[in-house]
Amino acid sequence: MDRLQFEVPVRIAPGAGLPVEEIYSVEQALDFLQDWSARRQGPVYQKAFNACFGATVDVVKTEDACRAFMAFCRVAGLMADDMMAPRKRGGEARALQA
Repeated sequence: MDRLQFEVPVRIAPGAGLPVEEIYSVEQALDFLQDWSARRQGPVYQKAFNACFGATVDVVKTEDACRAFMAFCRVAGLMADDMMAPRKRGGEARALQA
């Protein structure tokens, strides 16, 4: 498995009537974040962007970058209703609570 690949893809629903997208890796998350409107960028966006960028240069763990990206998606209202949270070490994946 690629070191920058997420254990569980992040499922986002970018808008009403649009299909759910899956983000599989740090690189895909960065591409998504770079396309995000500058007017809508805030501290949670910046934290996600910094974590994903940090993962590409080995200063942030991929798991931490994924969690930061998921937090951004949740705050931005992008998280798909059926998104599963990545399992914690030794645990199982679980559904995110709305």
